[in-house]
Amino acid sequence: MKLVDIGNGNFISAGRVVAVISPDSLPVRRLIQDAKNIGRVIDVSCGKKTKAVLITDSDHIVLSAETPQELNERFSHEQ
Repeated sequence: MKLVDIGNGNFISAGRVVAVISPDSLPVRRLIQDAKNIGRVIDVSCGKKTKAVLITDSDHIVLSAETPQELNERFSHEQ
C-alpha cells in the first residue's frame, strides 16, 4: 500500500484514487454538493481554497488545497 501526501500532512492510499480533477466546473461542484449531502466528503484543505478533488473507488470525495498538477507528480513518483 503506497501512501501519497495530499497536503497539510494528510495521506491517501494511491490505489484507492480513481481520479484527480479541478473543482472549477459546475458539474464537479454539483458532485461535491451531492457528496456533502450524503456525508461522503473528506475536506483536508484546512480552510484553504480547494484546488483539487480526489475521487476514490469507495465514492468518497476528498478536497485538497494542492493543485491537480502537484498531486499528479506525487502519484507518478509513487508508481
